[in-house]
Amino acid sequence: MKKFLFGMCVLTGCGSLLAADTPPAWSPFGIGSCYINNRSEQDNARWVPQMAAIGLKFYRSAHTDWGALEPAAGEWIWATLDKQLDYLAAQGMTCGGILHGNARWNKLDRPGTLPVNNLPAWSNYVAQVVAHCRGRVKFWEVWNEPPNFTGRDQTPADYARLVVSSYNAAKAADPTCQIGLAAKSVHVNYLEQVIKAGAKSHFDFITLHPYEVLDGIANKAGTEAVFLNIVPVVRKMLAAQDPARANVPIIFTELGCDSRKGAEVQAHALVKAYVLGIAQGVTCLQWFEGRDGDSGPLGLLDRAGQPRPAYTALAQLLQHLGQHPVYLGWVLLNEKNYGFVFQGAQGTVLAAWSPQGVPDAVTMGQEVQSVDPLTGKTSAAHALNLTAAPLLVLGVPEKIVAQAQANQAKPLPWGGDFSRAKSVSITMGEQTVEQGLHTLAGDAVAKAVVAYGGSARAGNVPGGNLFIVDPGFLSYTTEPIEIAVTVRRNSANDNAGFKLVYEATNGFRSTGWYTVPDNKQWHTVKWKLTDAQFVNYWGYNFSLVSDGHVFNKYFLQSVTVTKLANRESAP
Repeated sequence: MKKFLFGMCVLTGCGSLLAADTPPAWSPFGIGSCYINNRSEQDNARWVPQMAAIGLKFYRSAHTDWGALEPAAGEWIWATLDKQLDYLAAQGMTCGGILHGNARWNKLDRPGTLPVNNLPAWSNYVAQVVAHCRGRVKFWEVWNEPPNFTGRDQTPADYARLVVSSYNAAKAADPTCQIGLAAKSVHVNYLEQVIKAGAKSHFDFITLHPYEVLDGIANKAGTEAVFLNIVPVVRKMLAAQDPARANVPIIFTELGCDSRKGAEVQAHALVKAYVLGIAQGVTCLQWFEGRDGDSGPLGLLDRAGQPRPAYTALAQLLQHLGQHPVYLGWVLLNEKNYGFVFQGAQGTVLAAWSPQGVPDAVTMGQEVQSVDPLTGKTSAAHALNLTAAPLLVLGVPEKIVAQAQANQAKPLPWGGDFSRAKSVSITMGEQTVEQGLHTLAGDAVAKAVVAYGGSARAGNVPGGNLFIVDPGFLSYTTEPIEIAVTVRRNSANDNAGFKLVYEATNGFRSTGWYTVPDNKQWHTVKWKLTDAQFVNYWGYNFSLVSDGHVFNKYFLQSVTVTKLANRESAP
């Protein structure tokens, strides 16, 4: 996670699995840990039994840091790792590993740098640890969420060199092992650059950490369609850049929600993350983390080891969905509330909620049993009272199951089908109109200042300057587009301006500064882009960024994104 220091990120989750040389059957349910809860058997004993008690079986990684295993050149210390692996196995955990870190004796220019200065020594570390753990660890991630924890000047090509070196050394030591290509957040642009720089065909699975995309859901911004597009956009990229790897497993080796948003909000986010992850085909979600440690209050257990509602929620998911749920499809309840249907442990299960938290009653047509995942309480009713809090419905009515199955291969609509649209837009006002273009403001939009007779919103609305195009309109594919923004200064006519920052093929790029002329009329500024590559790396595609004394002293009326190739004539 980009917010953590390197030493704090030696996490654990359901990452790798093994019992012999045959990969086990993955379950989507996994768990991870911060550094101080994962250095040894003793650290694990403080919280792993509570994870095993609810049925978690997949653990991201034991403590396999290079510096811990080879403190001096040629001096290997295995006792602590062996005891940890034995303990985890005794708890029923299938464990993975992370190839990362640096030996103290391998001198680098600065800490937190990929050790490409000494690839022979790195390759020897990989070979030694993979050979030593053969039969106990099968899946190995290369590094933790790059480009985090890499040198300031290090490039995707440097990481590609590390991946190739790791792949070759690991396969020589254990031909049955699996090597993971990693990236922070949903940095698909970075993955593409790494593959093009030499990592092609040198990985067996992909790992991502989509914290920011999940935050949009936790904040009730209605971004479920964005979360559901993570696996499709990765597969689209792989099909273009490494077709032989287009269908490799995709694992979320970190994913979590800060309990400071509210313990119930954290639990709601957990349920939605697993439901949406399973629905899009994520092989395993390794929740970060089991117990609070050195990385903030993100745990299923607090620092004292007491369960939060998220712990109970995960237990309920495991109980009702089982280790290997089968996704059947989605429905829109009352044409607006999300419902996802699964074949679970004992029958069909519907997970349902209101995406932006607006309460709504949904008639089910028969009596059903609903479960509150935060408490496990079950109730019988003919209607569901849906809010942002997800419910589990057991024994789903056949009509809803049939609707879900008919929708299974279709993308979840986000206010309509924009796959064939020539443009998408958002218009601000008393009633903001979103036509395939959305903001990350969520509830904040409704509380924003309405200006100029209801025709605009203040530019300083939290999240209101962050925009997301419908994934069906444009996702990964690079083609010429135009972004048009209509604005005016505030009533005081303060100096105001901004720049456009957007996802591009080489990461985020920015345009030149635009100064809003005055407040006498609306002004439209347009940018033509040829290198935009929208993948929702941080949960959005572009933003209007201001700074200093001119910060957001303007009103925003509308934003439009147009595909120039689809217009008869581009201006």
